[in-house]
Amino acid sequence: MARSFSPVTDFTSSNGSYRLLPFRFHRLNKQTEILVNECGEFLLAPRGTAEKIVRRALRPADEIYTTLKAKHFLYDDYSSPLLDVLASKYRTKFEFIHGSTKLHIFVVTLRCDHSCHYCQVSRQTVNKGEFDMPQDVAAAAVDMMLQSPSPHLTLELQGGEPLLAFDTIKYIVSIAKPGAARLNKELDIVITSNLAFLTDDILDYCKTERIKLSTSLDGPEFIHNANRPRPEGDSYRVAIDGIKRARRALGYGQVAALMTTTQLSLQHPTEIIDEYVRQSFHTIFLRPISPYGFAIKSSHRTGYQMDAFLEFYRTGLRHILELNKKGYNLVEIYTKILLQKILTPDGTGYVDLQSPSGAGLNVLVYNYDGDVHATDESRMLAEMGDYTFRLGNVLTHSRDQIFTGPTFVSLLQAACNQSLPGCSDCAFQPFCGADPVYHHATQRDMFGHRATSGFCKRNMRVIEHLMSLLHDGDRDVQDILWAWVTDRNLAELRAGLPQ
Repeated sequence: MARSFSPVTDFTSSNGSYRLLPFRFHRLNKQTEILVNECGEFLLAPRGTAEKIVRRALRPADEIYTTLKAKHFLYDDYSSPLLDVLASKYRTKFEFIHGSTKLHIFVVTLRCDHSCHYCQVSRQTVNKGEFDMPQDVAAAAVDMMLQSPSPHLTLELQGGEPLLAFDTIKYIVSIAKPGAARLNKELDIVITSNLAFLTDDILDYCKTERIKLSTSLDGPEFIHNANRPRPEGDSYRVAIDGIKRARRALGYGQVAALMTTTQLSLQHPTEIIDEYVRQSFHTIFLRPISPYGFAIKSSHRTGYQMDAFLEFYRTGLRHILELNKKGYNLVEIYTKILLQKILTPDGTGYVDLQSPSGAGLNVLVYNYDGDVHATDESRMLAEMGDYTFRLGNVLTHSRDQIFTGPTFVSLLQAACNQSLPGCSDCAFQPFCGADPVYHHATQRDMFGHRATSGFCKRNMRVIEHLMSLLHDGDRDVQDILWAWVTDRNLAELRAGLPQ
C-alpha cells in the first residue's frame, strides 16, 4: 500500500500569521545584518530582514521562514516542541552559574624582583617578608574556598612573585588537597610566576603535587626586557630558561604563558606571535593592558587608545590565521572564547564575558592580609585606596556574610547585561559580559556608560570582525575558526575526526 504525505499547508498556521520571539539585530555592513536571539542563536541575513519580520511581511513559503522558526526568532501554531528546545538552550547558556565560585586566587606575597611598567599592584622588595600571607590567613582562606558548592575548584597561587613565599605555597597545598579530597572535590592548582626563582626542588615538588605553571612572555627579547625589567636586565633569558626547564620536568601541557600589550607591543604584533611559535606555544592571548591600580600611574609609558589595540588585534589575528594555513596550530584565546559563545550553546568560564558577572560568583581573591575581593582587578583598586569591591576578610567574615553583605549585593545590581542601559538592546549582548569592576575603574560607575566604554568598544569591534570572517572569510579561515572551537586542528577537522 502506497504511503501519502499531507500537503505542507496542513503544517502551517491557518491564517498565515506568526508571533515574534525576543531577538535583536545589528547592521554588519551595507548588505548584511545580524539577528541574534536570547540564547545567542544568530543569523546573517540580507539587510532589511529584521524589518520584514517585525512588519509580519514573511510568509511560510519564504525560504528564510523555516530557518527563523528553527533558530527561534519566531513561532507559529506548530512550534510548541521547538520552544522546549529554546528553554533547554537558554539553561545551557547559563550553566556556568551552577556551583558558584570555581576560581580561587591566593595572593601569597607582594614581594617581587621585577619592576614591570604595567604592574597593577604595589610590589614590595624581595626582603620584606611581612607582606607574605600568614598561616592563619592561609588556613581560613582554604576553608572558605572549600565551602564553595562547586565540585571542581581551581586554586591559583600568585603575587608579587609567589615563589618567594614557597613555604606558604607548600602549606596551602598541604591543607587544600586533603580538604578537597574529603569533600570529593576536584582541585586544580596553578602557580603564576615569573620563574626567576624556579629551582629543581620546586620543579620536583610541582611534579609530585601535579601543579601547573603559568608565566609571562611579552614577545621577543627586546619587548619582554623593556616591559618587564629586573635589576640584571635579563627577564627574557630568565623566563625562557624557566619555561624550558619546567617543560622538561612537568611536560609541555603543564606550562602556559600570557602576554600583555603595551605601547611598544603595538608596533610588533607579528614579532610577538612569531616568538610564541619559536617557543613552541600553541596558544596566545592578545591581551590589552588593564586600567587598574598602579598601572594607571605608568599609563603615559604603556597606555594607548582602544582603536590602536583593535588594529593590533586584527593584524595579529590575520598573522595567526596565516600560520594555521601553513600548518602551525596556534589558537588566539580571546577569539576562541568569543567563538564558543557565538557558535555553541555553551557559556564561558572567562569571568570578563559572563552575565551575571563572574565577579564573586565565579572568582574570589584572597589577599595576603586576608581581605577577600570580587576579582583580581578589584584587589588592584584596593591597592590604590579604592575598597569598593572588598567583600570582607577571611578572619572576620564567613562565606555567608560575604555573599549576603551590602558590597556583593550592590555588585549584583550591575552584574547582568540583560538589564543594563546600552546592553539590553544590543545584538551582541548574549556574547558579551557586564564587568562592573572595569566600568567602576574607568567611569566611576558600576553600571557604566556603554557608548563611551572601552570594554564595549573592544567587544563590539572584535565580534563584528569575527562575524565578518564567518560570513565573508575564505573557506580556510572559517575551517580554522571552527577547529579552534572544537579543540581540533585544521587537518583533524577536515578529516572528520571527533573532538
